[in-house]
Amino acid sequence: MNEFVDLGEKLIFVVMGLASILAVAVFLERYLVYRKNTTDAAKGTMESFVDSIRDGNPTNTLENLAAQQDSVYTRFIRFGLFRIGDKKESLQEMLMGRVISEKIKLEERLPILNTLGNNAPFIGLLGTVLGVIKAFYGLGTMGNAGAEVVMRSISTALLATACGLAVAIPVVMANNYFSRKMKVIIQNLEIISHEFLAFKERG
Repeated sequence: MNEFVDLGEKLIFVVMGLASILAVAVFLERYLVYRKNTTDAAKGTMESFVDSIRDGNPTNTLENLAAQQDSVYTRFIRFGLFRIGDKKESLQEMLMGRVISEKIKLEERLPILNTLGNNAPFIGLLGTVLGVIKAFYGLGTMGNAGAEVVMRSISTALLATACGLAVAIPVVMANNYFSRKMKVIIQNLEIISHEFLAFKERG
């Protein structure tokens, strides 16, 4: 049994190492995506469009979009301008569908962070349980003479929990950060949608 417990402990640390590498990779990829969509230029594109459509001249923005860096706002505004001639009900449904489409793109790979954040502590706890089993097994086999070995086993077991928390805490923070960014972007897209519909209502 002791061999299986040793193997389980090693496997837990390997899993935690792979989880941390995966979390870093997802964080960097999502960071680049959200950074591109939350720059001052991207927000400036949205603000300038809102101003132009309130002035009754949204088509002027279409000429400026070609020079703008590609972002969720430029894509959404371009889509809305191409469909501006449709009926209001049709335009509303298509804009809503486009918002959902952009939200799906922004949510990509975030479930990985959510899963790692929720489960990393439990994986670490499993390593701790295996370590405690090993420690008690050693205590029962060697008696008082194996106290030093038992203490080392318990310290290793607690290290597994520490590793689980070390992975989970920054992952949860990163997931919350991206979720907040996504919420702001989606709200801005909804503002643009309402501006399109208000412009359509004014005829």
